[in-house]
Amino acid sequence: MRNEPSERHISVARSARYFVLGDPSQAAEIWFVCHGYGQLAARFLKRFEPIADGPRVVVAPEGLSRFYVGDGQHREQPVGATWMTREDRLNEIADYVKYLDAVHAEVVRGAAAEVRIRALGFSQGAATVSRWAALGTARLDDLVLWGGELPPDLDLVAAEQRFKRLRTTIVTGKQDAYITPKVLAGIERRLTERAIPFRTQVFEGGHEIEASALRRLADS
Repeated sequence: MRNEPSERHISVARSARYFVLGDPSQAAEIWFVCHGYGQLAARFLKRFEPIADGPRVVVAPEGLSRFYVGDGQHREQPVGATWMTREDRLNEIADYVKYLDAVHAEVVRGAAAEVRIRALGFSQGAATVSRWAALGTARLDDLVLWGGELPPDLDLVAAEQRFKRLRTTIVTGKQDAYITPKVLAGIERRLTERAIPFRTQVFEGGHEIEASALRRLADS
C-alpha cells in the first residue's frame, strides 16, 4: 500500500515589518493601511504622505509573504508582498490577523486612550482589513474598503455586531477595472442585507489611491 503524505503545522516566531509616518504618542487619529497584492508597505505608505500631518499618524504593515514580481530571474526584479494565497489559506488568514493585532497593540500602546483608529485596505488589502475587523481583537473605529471587496466567504452574520460598531466606507474609482458597478452593487447589497451602515465614495479615476479622494476621505 502506498503511503500518503500527512500535512502538519507548527507555529514559529518570525520577524515582520511595518512603517510609520508620524508620532503615535501625539496622535489624535491613527490609520492602519494595508497594501494590495504585489506591493510593499514603504512604497504604499508614500501615497499617504499628503494626509500624515500633525495629529494624524499612518501605519503600513507589510504582508508576511514576499516574492519577486515577474520571472524572478534577475537581481533588478522588483519585490512585492501578498497577504495570502489559496494555499493553506485559513492558517495564513489566522497568522495575518494575529500580526495586525500585534502591530495595533504596539502602536496604540503609547497613544491617547481616545485616539481614533481607522483601518484602510486597498485592493487585496480590503479583504485583509475586512477579516481583521471580523476576526481580530483590536479596537477599530473606521473601516475603509478602497478598490477591493468584502471577502465572499466572510461570515457577515457572525461579524454583524462588530461591523455595526464601525463606520464603513467603500471607495472606488469610476474607471476601476476590478470594482465595476456590478461588483460595487454586490458589496453594498451584502452590507444592506445585514443592516450594516456604510457610505460610498466614488472618484474620477481607476484602481489607485487617488490624492484628492484620499484628502476628502481624511476630512470626513
